[in-house]
Amino acid sequence: MDGALILAAAGGAVAVLLLVRLWVVLRPRAPVPRRSLSLLVVAGSGGHTTEILRLLESLSDAYTPRHYVIADSDEMSARKINSFELNRADRNPSDTFPQYCIHCIPRSREVQQSWLSTVLTTLYSTWLSFPLTHRVKPDLVLCNGPGTCVPICVSALLLGILGIKKVIIVYVESICRVEHLSLSGRILFHLSDYFIVQWPTLKAKYPKSVYLGRIV
Repeated sequence: MDGALILAAAGGAVAVLLLVRLWVVLRPRAPVPRRSLSLLVVAGSGGHTTEILRLLESLSDAYTPRHYVIADSDEMSARKINSFELNRADRNPSDTFPQYCIHCIPRSREVQQSWLSTVLTTLYSTWLSFPLTHRVKPDLVLCNGPGTCVPICVSALLLGILGIKKVIIVYVESICRVEHLSLSGRILFHLSDYFIVQWPTLKAKYPKSVYLGRIV
């Protein structure tokens, strides 16, 4: 009985420490000026990739190197990213060797996949995402809703919880989400540093979010 109480007390202490550490990681901090920012972009299939690349068109070359994460079965996004980076290099002759890389992780959820199996595949994807995020150690994670972004953002959050590196997480809700958040949005609303919506109706429902109008 005493052993069980000791284990319960130890487990409670660990849980409290983790919650305190999570609060420290998520609390707002003053931005630190930097000459460049390592960027990790999560691209999803179809419209998600198109929207995120439109957003990247407005970012300066200070966001370099750029690391893209896609699902391992998403060949279309890989082609779009390569085309985007080649066009970007053509517009900037000084950037002879674009500094970008494409990484693949297992898809966390397939279309029409059951919710129970989704939990398992998401955990598996997170398990494989952490070594990638730890190796890249980005300054900023940018995503806009594909299921693949959840494991990456959780892995980035773990870097801060473990004291390895504070990673800024910026989530941009898709333009097609007018009145309700996507599933990824509902999950990451509480975990992101900046949560951006593109419709005033969402801003009214989620005051913590940032409304900048249509940005893609």
